[in-house]
Amino acid sequence: MEMGVAADYAAANGSAMDKAAKSPKTVNFEQGDDPADGRKKYLTAKYGSHQMALIRKRLTVEMWLLEEMAKLYRIGESSAAPEKELDLDELLDIEEDGRRRLFLQHFLSDAAAPPDAVSRFIDELLVQAKKL
Repeated sequence: MEMGVAADYAAANGSAMDKAAKSPKTVNFEQGDDPADGRKKYLTAKYGSHQMALIRKRLTVEMWLLEEMAKLYRIGESSAAPEKELDLDELLDIEEDGRRRLFLQHFLSDAAAPPDAVSRFIDELLVQAKKL
């Protein structure tokens, strides 16, 4: 009896099965043909809350430093103004505030701002550096 049901099913769906048998579909498992393989892959790191707080603090100081350096060198007022970058890590590697101050005075000796503005900037930068 079960053969009858199977035979009836085959008879009813025979044309579909015949078509599938006549036109087999192939599956390609070779690597390199997938367009997704050409995409760049990125790794996103997740940081803990303490690490993120340190990153935000560092970023705040870096952004402040960038703005203040632009003011000291009057970048934007003239196209001939040199773009000068202060490496914050280099400053932080110096142990004593007195040596940091001398380093900054020498580094900023060519600033377009008046000497009292440079001195205020150095004082504030030393305070900002202690936050890190």
